[in-house]
Amino acid sequence: MALKAQVLYDFSAEPGNNELSVRQGETVTVIDQDVGGGWIAAQNSRGQRGLVPEGYLQMGGGGDSWSGGGASVSHADGWDGGGASRSQQVPDDDDDDGEWDDDWDDQSVSSYHGNGQVEEDGGASGRGAHGHSVKISLNKFPFSKGPSPEVFLLSKPPANSRDRLPVYMGEVGPVWLYPTSPLDCVIADPKKESKLYGLKSFIEYQITPNTTNRPVNHRYKHFDWLYERLLEKFGSVLPIPSLPDKQVTGRFEEDFIRMRMERLQAWMTRMCRHPVVSQSEVFQLFLTYKDERDWKLGKRKAEKDEMVGPMMFSLVEPEAAELDAVQVEQRCEQYSRFTKTMEDGVRELLNVGHTHWKRCTGPLPKEYERIGRAFRNLSTVFISSKYPGEETLTDALTAAGKTYEEIAQIVAEQPQKDLHFLLETNSEYKGLLGCFPEIMTVHKAAVDKVKEADRLVSTGKITSSDRKSMSQRISCMSYSLQAEMNHFHSNRIYDYNRVMQFYLQQQVTFYQQIADKLREALSHFATL
Repeated sequence: MALKAQVLYDFSAEPGNNELSVRQGETVTVIDQDVGGGWIAAQNSRGQRGLVPEGYLQMGGGGDSWSGGGASVSHADGWDGGGASRSQQVPDDDDDDGEWDDDWDDQSVSSYHGNGQVEEDGGASGRGAHGHSVKISLNKFPFSKGPSPEVFLLSKPPANSRDRLPVYMGEVGPVWLYPTSPLDCVIADPKKESKLYGLKSFIEYQITPNTTNRPVNHRYKHFDWLYERLLEKFGSVLPIPSLPDKQVTGRFEEDFIRMRMERLQAWMTRMCRHPVVSQSEVFQLFLTYKDERDWKLGKRKAEKDEMVGPMMFSLVEPEAAELDAVQVEQRCEQYSRFTKTMEDGVRELLNVGHTHWKRCTGPLPKEYERIGRAFRNLSTVFISSKYPGEETLTDALTAAGKTYEEIAQIVAEQPQKDLHFLLETNSEYKGLLGCFPEIMTVHKAAVDKVKEADRLVSTGKITSSDRKSMSQRISCMSYSLQAEMNHFHSNRIYDYNRVMQFYLQQQVTFYQQIADKLREALSHFATL
């Protein structure tokens, strides 16, 4: 008897990609479960055949469900670069959350999902720019797989680890050791590639680091793997912002590829600028692997890395004495208040920018167009009078009308030139700010445990030596936290200074362009 499956979500096939469009509640016949890449070959009731994402199907029409990429929980609002908010969409072949299916990764383990739980949310999913979307959780708990901060406080230090994280006292307090030659990379030359004998296609990007000037190629799925590894390893210590959205359909459209590449570039640039992330072995592997074998070995080594989560604090090496606990607590409270108010400010700017974008691309250009048409219509009326010598006025009115129609076009195009960059930067910081509460929670949990140390000593649960070790280790955590605070502030000042300069320069050019056109229109009347 043929195996049946019930469709959980609507799916629109990508033209020319051997996919099958299905609708929620429909029953299909499973033809091949072993296609790979998170896909299943199926046939609908009309005899049409094609590939369907496995996460969209429930085997047996209500029996055991498969663990593909179709599960979901809520996701924070974002910016789509075109003036519209968006929801994160379910994975496509490039974005699924199962095992990798290309030749490099035939034995790869599944991606890490924090607490390992996913929830179905088919009914609440909205429709994005290219079809139905299913929201995916970004609320990954960074230390759920690794040891708790309490375990770190009493754990044995790693033996001869070469991945030390030195922290120095600078003018603003604890700071990370920054490399003498800053790392950077360029993402370019996206190309459409295929696999499974041409059945499935994906976009591959070329990444060139400035350290080697030798390009390496990666799919979006590879970026997703890197994100998961960085989150697992550093998520208790550093903010690891999320990647750009995943998407089901329209992934081969030129605008989508351009926008995704731009956002991947911004994400990689921010990771390159971090002195800890950029020098980590897994990040260097991503940028500098030599061949498939080198990549595969490095990938498996990274997936088996046990120095993750709060255990990363054991690598911190402060150059100064232990920090004063009271001062640290005060600074943490101040920083928490600052990040909360900054997050509110970023959200407000995104909302205002979103509204302004819609106005600039919608009603405002139409208003200028109506003014222009009114001038030209009036010119036509004046011409009908046949009064001698009126041509100069009617020509000037026609030119004024044309000017306002040209201004309408300038207004509609302007947000992409200046507001886009401002909103993209704020979206990045919204993601960064969303990471800090968990980082602060890890630190506070450790501080609370150290405060109990005297009672634990008195009850014989730990020794006085353990108590001293806990104080030293919480100091290491405090050093790293303050170093990260200072890194965030220095980047914030640099980024907002740069983005505001660019925005205002573009605004000046924008208004100068309009003023020049109005002066030209005025000049036609000056001869009357």
